[in-house]
Amino acid sequence: MMNKDKALENLFLAQKPHFEDSDAFMASLTKRLDAVEYIKQHQEAMIRRYKMAMVMAFVVGIISGAVTITHVLSLPTDAPLFTLHVQSGVLLWLAENSRLITTTALSLLMTCGLISIVSNIQDIMRMRVRVRQMY
Repeated sequence: MMNKDKALENLFLAQKPHFEDSDAFMASLTKRLDAVEYIKQHQEAMIRRYKMAMVMAFVVGIISGAVTITHVLSLPTDAPLFTLHVQSGVLLWLAENSRLITTTALSLLMTCGLISIVSNIQDIMRMRVRVRQMY
């Protein structure tokens, strides 16, 4: 084990890097640095988009929650949304909690719908930017 480490150390010490000061090297280095800068800018733009998406999801949640609560409060409290004339445990529980289940489903559907609309609008805006950059 020690011999292998010593052999590797000697191998690395024997290698002397040799740099040439040429225009090709500088052009290659500049090209690589430009690529790194492009990736950095792209990642920053993605992070901004993610933050904006999180804010939009929060706003959509607040709006859909407010609409759902308004809907629930406008309905009579003692009238179930649907009734099942059974005495089974699961179906009886379903009938008793029909208002809560319906409210939850409505809220989820509204949130998914609004997120879909916002996503489609963002896709359209990105496509417009790409088309403008092409010409």
